[in-house]
Amino acid sequence: MCRSIKPLFNFDPPTTEQEIEAAALQFVRKVSGYRAPSKANEAAFNQGVTEIAQATQRLLNSLTTTAAPHHHLH
Repeated sequence: MCRSIKPLFNFDPPTTEQEIEAAALQFVRKVSGYRAPSKANEAAFNQGVTEIAQATQRLLNSLTTTAAPHHHLH
């Protein structure tokens, strides 16, 4: 698990698109081994970030809980 990725579900205010994008970027960096991809891998890297962010948003939208929301700690 990448330590830079924080829980994103059940927060008040809700998790932002930017927070989801940051988590997706950290995930792709971790699994690819690239902090920043080469020009040859840039398109695939960016597509991966986009797809992970979209999947994360769908997941967060489909989860349910009866627990009280957490508050973002900045």
